[in-house]
Amino acid sequence: MSTVTFGVVPGYGEKLHEIHGYSGAVRVGDRVEISGQAGVDDDLVIPDSLEEEIVRAFDNVERTLATVGASWRDVIHVNSYHKVA
Repeated sequence: MSTVTFGVVPGYGEKLHEIHGYSGAVRVGDRVEISGQAGVDDDLVIPDSLEEEIVRAFDNVERTLATVGASWRDVIHVNSYHKVA
């Protein structure tokens, strides 16, 4: 039977876990799934600059992967959704 590991990112992930029970990642055996990532900082603040928000979102993906022992080298598929304001 595979072991299940949930990943909670220090900072923003801990806040979301406390408020909503949110875990950003789950590892089952050698498969990792992560949830949607926003471009927020550890205080859940969205930056004023769209460029900074995008960079932060990708940094948060990396941080989330690390919580379950993975990295960008392990990623084989990305869904990216965008909302135009």
